[in-house]
Amino acid sequence: MFMPRALKVKRPAQVSGQVLNKKSKIGQEEREDESSSVTPVQKEEACEDTKTQDETIEAGEDSAGLPKSSDGHMSTSSDKEENEEEEEPVKSFKKNQRWPEPGEPVCVMCGRYGEYICDSTDNDVCSLECKAKHLAQMGMGTWADVFKRKDTSDDERGQPQQPAVHTSGVSESEAGYSYKEDLFISGLTDEQVQRIKQELGIETQGRDVRRPIIEFEHCGFPATLSGNLKKAGYEAPTPVQMQMVPIGLSGRDVIASADTGSGKTVAFLLPVVVRALEKPAHRVSSPVALILTPTRELAIQIERQAKELVMGLPNMRTALLVGGMPLPPQLHRLKSSIKIIIATPGRLLEILKQKAVKLDTVKVVVVDEVDTMLKMGFQQQVLEVLEQVPEEHQTLLASATIPTGTEELAARLVRDPVRIAIGEKNQPCANVRQILLWVEEPSKKRKLFEILNDSKLYQPPVVVFVDCKLGADLLCEAIAKVTGLNTVAIHSDKTQWERNRILRGLLDGDFEVVISTGVLGRGLDLVNVRLVVNFDMPNTMDEYVHQVGRAGRLGHRGTAITFLNNNNKRLFLEVVKRVKPTGSILPPQLLNSPHLHEQQRRERQKAKQGPDDTLVTKNNLIDIIRKHDRCKK
Repeated sequence: MFMPRALKVKRPAQVSGQVLNKKSKIGQEEREDESSSVTPVQKEEACEDTKTQDETIEAGEDSAGLPKSSDGHMSTSSDKEENEEEEEPVKSFKKNQRWPEPGEPVCVMCGRYGEYICDSTDNDVCSLECKAKHLAQMGMGTWADVFKRKDTSDDERGQPQQPAVHTSGVSESEAGYSYKEDLFISGLTDEQVQRIKQELGIETQGRDVRRPIIEFEHCGFPATLSGNLKKAGYEAPTPVQMQMVPIGLSGRDVIASADTGSGKTVAFLLPVVVRALEKPAHRVSSPVALILTPTRELAIQIERQAKELVMGLPNMRTALLVGGMPLPPQLHRLKSSIKIIIATPGRLLEILKQKAVKLDTVKVVVVDEVDTMLKMGFQQQVLEVLEQVPEEHQTLLASATIPTGTEELAARLVRDPVRIAIGEKNQPCANVRQILLWVEEPSKKRKLFEILNDSKLYQPPVVVFVDCKLGADLLCEAIAKVTGLNTVAIHSDKTQWERNRILRGLLDGDFEVVISTGVLGRGLDLVNVRLVVNFDMPNTMDEYVHQVGRAGRLGHRGTAITFLNNNNKRLFLEVVKRVKPTGSILPPQLLNSPHLHEQQRRERQKAKQGPDDTLVTKNNLIDIIRKHDRCKK
């Protein structure tokens, strides 16, 4: 079933093999005679008193997940007594579980102390009750399956099967997968393929580019992976998935640019999962795949999606290595055979210095939000990490925006890449209606209150972006006081536990308004958000594109309202260039601004001078960056 987290950490070394054996024998624990089924109440009583009659011992062992001997019989009484001294009965109901302390794992269902790890999904749960809810939610059984075990599959299987045999059987059929172009795709003419790409807004550059798939079935994935895709709700591929998945599966390096909410995460996760499936784990703490992200929230989201895809696949464990969360549990996690690491660069470097993980077996590297990752703050860290990865590896780079300077740096990380651009490059998401309002600083709060009281515009939950942490807290208090709406602020000064709680509440609809700095601006699937307000205009248009995209996830229509005034004059020309082509009406104060006219005049003058007078060139770009780094020191 699952086992207490404390046992995994505290059990002495001489019985560590027994613990692993216990985890791997789920299949045997779940196969129990129909006649021995017990009710939840009986099971709870059995857990409280495991030293009584044989029936009570059997129920207690089923609840706590105690190991059985290899011939299918229960362990000896001495083994049971030893286990009873080390572990307490598994809690049957969440009401019996305490609330977590800061830094402790949290139950994925109710938020209480995540004392156990559910083996089927590798998520934290607090009790049998929450495990049952979790498995039912993931489509892996009903509530009764956990409390009252009735398994009629013994007749189908014949002899009880050892987990090792089962795992190797799966490995033979699924680890041998290699991508082959489907006959339907091969049968299309070049004109048909070109028309499909044109209609979907797919542009590619590179040699021998794979044709896009039309359905996930065209990849011929193993049955388990195909089933996981359907369970997770991925019925049909998005344009970026159609093109990026077959190229990634063929082992080519990729630089992909696509709208926020277009499905880039699954587009790079599928090649990662397949590559990890092909390669057996060489040794403990030696992953096959590495995914780097700029923020903790994005890393957590990617790991959640990765777990959905690898469910039921053999030996496909993930590790989340991010700052702001306790280090010891992350180090302990690496003591298992990890296939995929999802990390932020700072925490990963910290762990690499402790030699708790090695990257010499990594075969595929993903850098998500590559434009942020290659900015001054992250660039050196990313390069330090990649120095420890073997030269022969596949690299997948993805982001909604990849500016020219960043793209030149990104090109240094890849070899013979295929460049993929979906829709207009570096443009705001087409599914978002953009409204730009000219609002002077003293009037911003009043204007925001008007929007929140407007029945046509207000669609909770609303995400309001501001440029500083203090501003987020103050605006949160003001909105709650004036409008009475359930409002919360999120920023980097909040603990990771608080940030996770707010994110979960946002997704569950617990909050009507969320005030955020840039921590929610990139990559997060806030699928129920339909209205975004940029209370403070972002510092760059790339950040604007990402923040606006929170309102248009996965094809849903949304609205983004941005407050603009002369404080943002540096961006006027970029705003006109990027927003005007979408059909949005720009405020007359912006179009008539002398600052805009001056920027347009300079641009025309620069265009007349020709490309020879360009300030930043490919040759001097690295020198400029190094000079900037020296100035910062």
